[in-house]
Amino acid sequence: MIANHPEREQIRLENVLFALGNPLRLEIVKTLADGTERNCSALRQDVTKSTMTHHWRVLRDSGVIWQRPQGRENMISLRREDLDACFPGLLDMLLQVLAREARGTTAPGQQKSQ
Repeated sequence: MIANHPEREQIRLENVLFALGNPLRLEIVKTLADGTERNCSALRQDVTKSTMTHHWRVLRDSGVIWQRPQGRENMISLRREDLDACFPGLLDMLLQVLAREARGTTAPGQQKSQ
C-alpha cells in the first residue's frame, strides 16, 4: 500500500469535504462509486499527470480513496465502507445530487435557477 492512508478512525469530515470540493475529484468519486477498482490512467481525463498526482494525494490523504501499486500503475478504489461507517449517508446523498445535476433536475422543494 502507498503511505498516507488514514485509518478509519482518523478520517475527518472536514478533510473529506475539502477533498470533495473540487469538480475533478467529485467526478473521480462518481466514477469509482460503482465499486470497481481502476488504474490511474483510466481516470486521468485530459489533465496532466502531475495535476492528477496532486488530486490522488488529496483524495488518499483525506481517506476517500485507496491507492495501491500494481506494476507501473496505481490502482484506485473508493473507500466506501469506511466513509459509510464514518459518515452514514454522505456518499449516497452526494451521488444522488450529482445524478440529479447530470439529469438537469432539482431537488424537491428547490426551483431551477433561470
